[in-house]
This record gives sequence, structure tokens and C-alpha cells, in this order.
Amino acid sequence: MKKLWLIIQREYMSRVTKKAFILGTILTPLLIGGLIFLQVKLVGYKDDNFKRIAVLDESGILKKAPDNQKNIHFSLFTEGLDKAKKQVVEKQFNGVLVIPKIEDATSQRFTIKYYSDEKLGNDMSDDIESKIEDFIKDYKVSTLGLDTTKIKALKTRIEIDPDPIEGDEDASTVSGLVAMAIGGMMGFFMYLSVFIYGMMIFRSVMEEKTSRIVEVMISSVKPFQLMLGKIIGVGAVGFTQFVIWFILIGLIMTGISTMIGTDSAQIAASNPQMNATMQGVQEVQAGGKMELALTELQNQNWWLILPMFFIFFLLGYFMYASLFAAVGSAVGDDQGEAQSLTLPITIPVIVAIYIMMAAVRSPDSSLAVWSSIFPLFSPIVMPARLPFHPPAWQIALSLTFLVATVIGLVWIAGRIYRIGILMYGKKVTFKELGKWLFYKD
Repeated sequence: MKKLWLIIQREYMSRVTKKAFILGTILTPLLIGGLIFLQVKLVGYKDDNFKRIAVLDESGILKKAPDNQKNIHFSLFTEGLDKAKKQVVEKQFNGVLVIPKIEDATSQRFTIKYYSDEKLGNDMSDDIESKIEDFIKDYKVSTLGLDTTKIKALKTRIEIDPDPIEGDEDASTVSGLVAMAIGGMMGFFMYLSVFIYGMMIFRSVMEEKTSRIVEVMISSVKPFQLMLGKIIGVGAVGFTQFVIWFILIGLIMTGISTMIGTDSAQIAASNPQMNATMQGVQEVQAGGKMELALTELQNQNWWLILPMFFIFFLLGYFMYASLFAAVGSAVGDDQGEAQSLTLPITIPVIVAIYIMMAAVRSPDSSLAVWSSIFPLFSPIVMPARLPFHPPAWQIALSLTFLVATVIGLVWIAGRIYRIGILMYGKKVTFKELGKWLFYKD
């Protein structure tokens, strides 16, 4: 145990004291905050190119010119299309908007013409379409003899109020959204930690082998102790870094929200992967349910979620880190060989993150349930399901399979590591790795 502790100390201290680690730990949250700030600003940016547009109303639906926008000025024009085009050539207008006569008031599609040699941006095009749509809607209401009050009454918003059949605990209308957000963040955290720090172990083992430093280390400790110490030490580094990132990113996001009044719609537009979750958040804000969301956060069973998340994190990290360590010990300087051997490890991690995205939307589906029990997927998928209160037997079964798999894979990794770490000049195949399992000590 003393030797193991010394290895853990060495792995931990040699990394956290490096300038690269300190700078990366501090600058990464600042970079993330800066990118989010830039994305929000760019998403909220509007076309500042001013345009004067002549509007020819052949339909007769306009009682007045559309209201001017910040960068668009509308003018009703009654002297004909040719005269309007001539004034565009003379730079009196930037373009001519022609609203043709409406033949059928019941038609759901309507095309207006815009004449100009200048390209019309998407934002400006959307603004113009929105303005004309309002006029056409009013025209249809008047022509068809519809009651405006009754039309407005057709808009209905349905909200589901979940109530338990047994027990006193009452879920709010935003409980599903809150659970989805928590589950998604935890699953994504697991994905990042497995990938980043698993690959860190892989590179560390490979570098020590190619530099022959490991030969000196093996003379005083057993290969399994070296591998285990490296896994625990790097895991501690990762845990330290993520804790610091979590605190700094929280402070930075709070500062950004205070400075620019960030809203959920802008953040969603800047990151398509977050659209589904942020749309739900937008609905919460629109419905004045932020207080419900905060209450739901407090009502989560954190005494179950956090310990289980930590357990799944440790088991998942040990499982994949041991595999990365084993593969790292088997390869040499050939990067192509390294990629071919790490591919079978990375594929389950990538598949698991996609399943997790589906699981937070349908946490009780067959895909979510069985993937959260399957050991290679469960470290990522099960934490994402925890906020949805899965049955205790599913959590217990998932943990049982995962613990058994971790023990088995750590043993297999140790058998491969003891041979591979001192093997040089030979191209390793999966068949060769299988043979190493049965070599006698």
C-alpha cells in the first residue's frame, strides 16, 4: 500500500503542479465564458444595413405603410412598377416590394415580389414577411367575415399537472424539464471525464513505455501496482480539475447573465445540441414558472442522486481507464496502431452519449432501461436517468453488473499491462492481447 500511495502521489503532484495544468484549469472556464458571451452577442446581432423600400400595393390591403423598423423604412408607392424600378436605379430606394392582388382569401400560401439588385439578408427578409403577414391576416378576417375575438379564443395552451396516486409528494408542471436538464448535464459530465482522462492515462503509459522510464519503475513495484496507482492518480487530477471548473464556470455564467441579460433563446440558438432543453426552459420562463423550476430543483432526491452519480463515476472511470492503460502499454510509437486498438474502447463511449440524449427524453423506454443496465453504457446512461426516479431494482442490477465488469476488466487490463509494458518492436493484434491473458507470472 505504501508503494501504491507513492505512485498515486507522483501521478497527482506531477500533473497538478505543471504550468499547463494550472493555466488550463484557469483559462478553460474563461475561454468557455468568452465563447458563450461572443455567441450570445452574435446571435442577438441584427443587420444594420439600412434599406428604403417602396411598397406597391396591388391588392389594396394596406391602409398605411408598414411600420418602419430600425433598419427598414417603408414607403407606399402609387406611380407604377416601372417608375419604382427607375427610382431604385437612381438610388432613391433600395428595392421595390410588390403585393399582388389576392385572388383567393382562403389560400394559405401567398407570394410577394421584391425587386432589387442588392441581396436581401435572411433577417431582413423575415422582418418584411412578418409585417406583410399581419396585413394579409387582417384582410382575410375582414373578407371572410370572421370574428377577431373568436379567432383569438382558438389559441389554447394545455398544461399537464402531475399528481401521484399514492403518497403526498406532488410534482410540478416543470418536473420533467428539470429532471431532463439534470440528467443531461450529469451524463455529459461522465462522457467528458471518461474520454479526457482515459486518454490522458493512455498517453502517459505510452510515453513512459517509449521513453523506457517504466523499466526503472518496474524494478521496484509490480506492474499492477503501477497501473492502479496511475489510474487513481490521474482520476484524482481529473476530479480536482472538474471541481475547479464547476465553481469557476458557475461564477462566470452568473457574471455574463448579469452583464448582458442572457436569455434562453439566444443560448439555444448558439448551441444546436442544447435546443431541446433550452426550448423547454424558454417555455418555463414564458409561463412564469421559474419559481417552480427552482422549487423542483430543491425537491430532487439529492441524497440518492449525488452518491449514486459519484459511485457510477468512479466505476465507469476505473473500467475505461484500465482499458486505456492496457492498450497504452501494448502500443509503441506507431500512431496508426494506437488508433486501431483504442477504437473498440471509444465506440461504446460515443454510442452511450447518443443513447443518453434519447434517455433524458424517454427515461422509461426499453432503450433507456436496458442501456442503463448494460455495463459499457451504464456509467453514462444511468446517471442521466437518476433524476427520473428509476426503480431501485434497475439501479441495483446496473451496479451489480457494473461492479462485476469493472473487476473483470481491471484484472484483464492488469494481465495485459504486465506483458505489454516491457514488450518492444512487435506489432500487437487483438489475438496477441488474448494470449497475454494466459501467460504465467
